[in-house]
Amino acid sequence: MDGSAKSTVCVFCDALSDDTASSLVLFRGSDCFVILNLYPYNNGHLMVVPNRHIPSLASASSAELSELMELTRRAEVALGEAYAPHGLNLGINLGKAAGAGVLDHIHMHVVPRWNGDTNFMSVVGETRVLPEELAQAAARLRPIFERLSQSR
Repeated sequence: MDGSAKSTVCVFCDALSDDTASSLVLFRGSDCFVILNLYPYNNGHLMVVPNRHIPSLASASSAELSELMELTRRAEVALGEAYAPHGLNLGINLGKAAGAGVLDHIHMHVVPRWNGDTNFMSVVGETRVLPEELAQAAARLRPIFERLSQSR
């Protein structure tokens, strides 16, 4: 591919079809899925993503919006159980100017936070401090999401 060609790759769409990327997927719903962030700010940083490649909340169906929020609620419960954070950051970045790292495929970030956590390190030190590997986080969270889906 030459430098003038634009990539049409979407990491979220790939995660639904690629076995390697799907190792980060924690739960698949009918309209949305939950995936660990490959470049997390903190342990347990995950995202809730519609299956459909859509750029905004305005583009989402009622079912997609409903499941987006339901899975975000489950993420809150699962992260609370697995990590006991002092708080959570929940956020959607729409557009490059708003900080969206993946353009045109909306997603909700769910980031556990602790009093005194080292989140500032990525800004000041240009490095990330994570004592848990992604595979460990997936092994910790997957059974909780499965249990929560059965108790619905």
